[in-house]
Amino acid sequence: MSYFTNKVVVVTGGSDGIGKALVDALLAQGAKVATCARNYDKLYRLKTNYPDKPLLVHSADVSKEAECKNFIQETVDTFGTIHILINNAGVSMRALFEETNLETLHRVMDINFWGTVYCTKYALPHIMQQKGDVVSVSSVAGYRGLPGRTGYNASKFAMQGFMESLRTEMLTTGVNVMWVCPGFTASNIRNAALTKDGKPQGFTPLDEGHLMTAEDCAALTLKAVEARKRNLVYTVADKRTILLNKLLPGLADKLVRNFFYKDGALVK
Repeated sequence: MSYFTNKVVVVTGGSDGIGKALVDALLAQGAKVATCARNYDKLYRLKTNYPDKPLLVHSADVSKEAECKNFIQETVDTFGTIHILINNAGVSMRALFEETNLETLHRVMDINFWGTVYCTKYALPHIMQQKGDVVSVSSVAGYRGLPGRTGYNASKFAMQGFMESLRTEMLTTGVNVMWVCPGFTASNIRNAALTKDGKPQGFTPLDEGHLMTAEDCAALTLKAVEARKRNLVYTVADKRTILLNKLLPGLADKLVRNFFYKDGALVK
């Protein structure tokens, strides 16, 4: 029997990428899953793939508190409780700060940070009753600033600070609070990344075929949840970046810039 058998697991942003891979893996391991996303058509297709599985789909924008509250309440009404919350919904951006409309930064922060806060706020009482888990999907961008992603970095720094504070508050409750940091993963996140005007980028500058698959990322995430880890950084490159940023931040500045720029222009 799997660790997740009969556990109620909430996954935000479950219609694409890592979120969908998490939903697929959790249902295969016997969990009862509730997921939300903004795109109803994708949620409908996901639901039709599992007509006989305990899967609740709910159309919601996690940047809106009321929609998060309604999603969590429908989950509890349907399954009776919540054991695990995985805050996966997120959006990236790709634009220099000097050129970026401030509304773009608000949008990124509202989804990545406030979406995590809203869902956690309403799910936490149920998770505390079950001595369960609060999990957030972050990034190396939560440890190290990356050019062209000021809003994304701000949201991930804020998310990790929130999670670390919450973890400390929960230390004696039996609730585990953790965050995971995948590297570049093959998903829709770069296509959906916001430009300076807040519009989806519509393409990826990376070779998606050479990136970690969403399925591999989901498998690593669920192993970390089962082990009740504090956090998990997936790739050696990201671990090296975080360590270098602590020990030699000036050198890290130069190496990160060289990675993201070519001939003076932002390319990644």
